[in-house]
Amino acid sequence: MSGSRSRLARWAVAGLIVGALSIVAAGCGGGDDDGGGDWQVAGLGSSLEEIQELAREEGEVNLVQWENYAQLTDEFRAATGCTVNTKNGGSSDEMITLIQTGEYDGVSASGNASVRLMTTGDVSPINDELVPNYADVQEGIKNQDYNSRDGEPYGVPHGRGPNYLMYRTDEVPEDTTSWNVIWDDAELEKYDGKISIYDDSIFIADAALWLKATQPELEIDDPYQLNQEQFDAAVALLKKQAPFVGEYWPGTPATQIAAYTNGDSVVGTTWPYQYLQLTNADPAVPVAAVKPEEGTTGWSDTWMIYSDAQNPNCMYLWMDHMISPEAQAAVAEGFGEAPVNLEACDLTENPDHCEQFHADDESWWDDVYYWTTPVADCGDDDDSTTCVTQEDWKTAWTEIRG
Repeated sequence: MSGSRSRLARWAVAGLIVGALSIVAAGCGGGDDDGGGDWQVAGLGSSLEEIQELAREEGEVNLVQWENYAQLTDEFRAATGCTVNTKNGGSSDEMITLIQTGEYDGVSASGNASVRLMTTGDVSPINDELVPNYADVQEGIKNQDYNSRDGEPYGVPHGRGPNYLMYRTDEVPEDTTSWNVIWDDAELEKYDGKISIYDDSIFIADAALWLKATQPELEIDDPYQLNQEQFDAAVALLKKQAPFVGEYWPGTPATQIAAYTNGDSVVGTTWPYQYLQLTNADPAVPVAAVKPEEGTTGWSDTWMIYSDAQNPNCMYLWMDHMISPEAQAAVAEGFGEAPVNLEACDLTENPDHCEQFHADDESWWDDVYYWTTPVADCGDDDDSTTCVTQEDWKTAWTEIRG
């Protein structure tokens, strides 16, 4: 562990203890006299002091997460008495299935899972007064349709990032800045069998985003809100692309990293994590990753508490921990994303990390369309249009994949 990361560990323990003790008298806010309220999970303490006490009795928290999301777990256990147990999910669908087993207290949900979980009641809204670090989360990340409902926050934002276009610079021109390299007929022929695509129905939105830029007559505004004509056009584009795809990589990134390393894949869509692993390898793999000129999809994930969590007090402390400056710094660099608590920027080992990942440059994110769940409501004021829903997206993706 480097000196800088050692400081993070010490600060994490101190931050959890000092942050908690500074607000031990905080009440539940809006709850009933018996500690109830829409946000209340059975067994949750009614003050931060009580949550701390009950957490030590619980002794553990069980999490469904994207790989490498949980950070500074030993420091968290030392400060709270809660051992952290994690289960990696390979896709949003898998994470929903796992959390619905009742075996887990919380989940790091992307937008294409979080909306479904809020709708079904599998996750609970939170009392942000009992999550002290929530006040330091960037305002532009709060109260979004993928992390809030009816004006209530459902969990705490984790971080955000773009889905990059990544390519090997020894195979693809270094000045490539457009998604046409994975959609254009001539480019598909050129890179036949070496194109790497994310294996999830949410990728239909990436096709819709390309159509938004290249077929304005379709009048696509939001790539997740597609009427039947727009949706059919996106599916047709994906079916045309499919014969040229060499791999559909799963939510665990090791497969894609290996494919780029050995040259089986040379171009496609990726997360910043894979790009960092490839460029930091010894020897480094010659890859570039860009946000193309047409914009891109992306993610802003949320730590959410299961409505029937067995360890709700440890889960509340965990949510607060994961948006502390110390944990935010660790996960931002570990996974390759922008922290949502900008106090983390002073703690990253790379002093330029937040600048490189555009943490406080809201204009850079204007053309990043965060994952969410496709629903029938297209957002029309007069409800005159019906959009294609998540279930139809999943069915179409099965057909595309063959």
